[in-house]
Amino acid sequence: MNQTNQTWVTEFLLLGLSNDPQTQVLLFVLFLGVYLVTVLGSLLLIYLVLTDSQLHIPMYFFLCNLSVADLCFSTNIVPQAMNHMLTRKKVISFMGCVAQLFLFLIFGATQCALLAVMSYDRYLAICDPMHYPIIMTRRMCSLLALGCWISGILISLVDTTFTLHLPFKGDNKIAHFFCEAPALLDVASADTHNSQMVIFLMGVVILLAPVSLILVSYGSIIVTVVRMKTTSGRLKAFSTCGSHLLVVILFYGSAIISYMTPKSSKEQAKLVSVFYAVINPMLNPLIYSLRNKDVKRAFRNATNRGKPCRP
Repeated sequence: MNQTNQTWVTEFLLLGLSNDPQTQVLLFVLFLGVYLVTVLGSLLLIYLVLTDSQLHIPMYFFLCNLSVADLCFSTNIVPQAMNHMLTRKKVISFMGCVAQLFLFLIFGATQCALLAVMSYDRYLAICDPMHYPIIMTRRMCSLLALGCWISGILISLVDTTFTLHLPFKGDNKIAHFFCEAPALLDVASADTHNSQMVIFLMGVVILLAPVSLILVSYGSIIVTVVRMKTTSGRLKAFSTCGSHLLVVILFYGSAIISYMTPKSSKEQAKLVSVFYAVINPMLNPLIYSLRNKDVKRAFRNATNRGKPCRP
């Protein structure tokens, strides 16, 4: 056996999305624009929810948590990816890779749980409005949000442990633009079957189980909305839930393709991960703000408060 194969990896070389310098510059500009929109959009939503008293209701409380998760999720990946697009040696230390993987899984899994909780919140608000204020108290909302973050941490601990307990010797080239579990398993120097099974089971817990809850919730919502007598109530319900359902389809769809389906080519896997790791955090604040009358009203009020009073 070669001596190289006996050397433990201390750093990884991320191959990125492209080796062509011009393509990397274009990708840098694209990622920069997406990241700025993500940061500004998420911070704006968080600010509006915290400062506007009319947004102090469960739906926007969970939306604020989702914005925090989006912001952290994107910040964990995009700045480093942009830095590597402008450097020749795309290196990340072993511990840096561990930290990125751990945080990526925390914020990603937390988003999955939050989207499921938000669908349950919409189900109660539309299908059982009489009991909604009794069930969705401030304490209950806090417990649900805390449960989402704790579940994200637990899922991350399991996935990270079963990914990084494997030996990494010799080959340190990761065919990806950030440290993600499936890409790391490809360069492990041992049988990865058990780790793949654990990651798949965790995917069932944090992807398929919430999706099932969401589908049941929205099935009940659609039945209730169709039975509504007033057109305005029907339109309001569809508008509110339509935004949430669009986010769910975009995020869960790409994540399930990446973690719950037979492995495709590495290039295709990278493109899918670009969508849920880079693009989706930008879309969430845009979808919720552009399609939401309450958020747009809160933004107008905040803008008017910032204007100087005329004498």
